[in-house]
Amino acid sequence: MPADAPPPSGRRAGDATGALIERLAGDLKPVRRRTTWRDAAVLAAIVAVELVLFLAMGGLRPDMPMAMKQPSWWWKLGSMGAIGIAGLGTGLLSLDPARSPRRGLRITILLVLLCVALGWLVDAARPGTTALLARLDWRQGIGCVWKMAVLAIPAVLGFGVLLRRGAPFDGAATSWAGGLGAAAAGAFVFVFACPSDDPLYIAAWYAVGLALVSAVSRVILGRVARW
Repeated sequence: MPADAPPPSGRRAGDATGALIERLAGDLKPVRRRTTWRDAAVLAAIVAVELVLFLAMGGLRPDMPMAMKQPSWWWKLGSMGAIGIAGLGTGLLSLDPARSPRRGLRITILLVLLCVALGWLVDAARPGTTALLARLDWRQGIGCVWKMAVLAIPAVLGFGVLLRRGAPFDGAATSWAGGLGAAAAGAFVFVFACPSDDPLYIAAWYAVGLALVSAVSRVILGRVARW
């Protein structure tokens, strides 16, 4: 081939592709690698800040010293904290595509059932249908569910941002786990304002709140998890 002959078309195409890749990569900046512990610290900070603001705005129930003497108060606080850690922890771990959230989600659901059962054992057995309906107090219960849902929004949004940056293998299960954990985080904050210490009331309405927020979060986060 003469020295002044044009290069083959394949070589020209390869040079053009290489130049294009260099131009595209030239503007790229290094991305800080995400870690589960850093993400967990972000969510913990969100819940902590929300709790402080909630209390600063007068959310603390006036009879808190008396409420803290009730075993049921510590049961609902511990239950919501444990469920929140389990759910959000499962969701955060599953942002790694190599990890499946299925096992952690099953454990979290079993934990919910265990907490409900423990609440009923604290003091749920009282005779009489009328007394039972009075203890459930559906008007107040609906209001509590609404407040739990509102208080869960910061945790849901925070997990959604982290979910957007991750790459979950099973987006549906990850969304369920994160939504359930965020719902429990909102309920954890609400514990400090919840006016009822009746284990039956708490077991029933907190379960409704967790289920409702988890279902809505699943729909919203499921869209974010698609990649």
